[in-house]
Amino acid sequence: MQPYYDADGITIYHGDCTKVDEWLSGDVLVTDPPYGMSYRSARSNDTWSSRWKGTRIAGDDDVRARDDVVAAWGDRPALLFGTWKAPLPAGVREVLVWDKVVSTGMGSLDIPWRPSWEAVYVLGHGWDARRGHGVLRHSLPTLAPDRKWHPTPKPVPLLVDLIGKCPPGVIVDPFMGAGSTLVAAKLCGRRAIGVELVEDYVRVAVDRLAQGVLDFGGAA
Repeated sequence: MQPYYDADGITIYHGDCTKVDEWLSGDVLVTDPPYGMSYRSARSNDTWSSRWKGTRIAGDDDVRARDDVVAAWGDRPALLFGTWKAPLPAGVREVLVWDKVVSTGMGSLDIPWRPSWEAVYVLGHGWDARRGHGVLRHSLPTLAPDRKWHPTPKPVPLLVDLIGKCPPGVIVDPFMGAGSTLVAAKLCGRRAIGVELVEDYVRVAVDRLAQGVLDFGGAA
């Protein structure tokens, strides 16, 4: 398959990652797959979320796409974002916590805490970096203008921290969204391969990568 974008060590394919297999040539998987919770953005009380009200995430009705990717990846090192509301992927060895600092939803109204964290699953073997804390604190400001790019963003600084612990080799993200993993990989001086089903997000990722290594935005 011909790349949609290929420059400065970053390669992007537009398509379904369960059918596009070029990403399997990489070395470390870092991705934010559909969580399997039929996500639909409902908030509309600030400047970014009104744009995404009612938005659905492709393939999010279940975890089949995520599990297909994990099975195809095998025992190589992998980091996957996820939620306790869905079954864990097979082979999870550790669960990191991304502390978002701010609340990002109402949660159950009869419980006196709001949700403010997400899981990062650690899979595979070959990890050899210096050990660090399993809670990573990176704010996701509710009014961040960069959230115009995607309804479920992950901050680039968080991804830089995660990639900094990854073994050497090519970073791959088969659910790349608007390209934050690729931006972070570029900031870390790493080669990367991304795949994305939605062409609008692919275009955003290409634009972000064209900005060089100054992009510390928060899109997915």
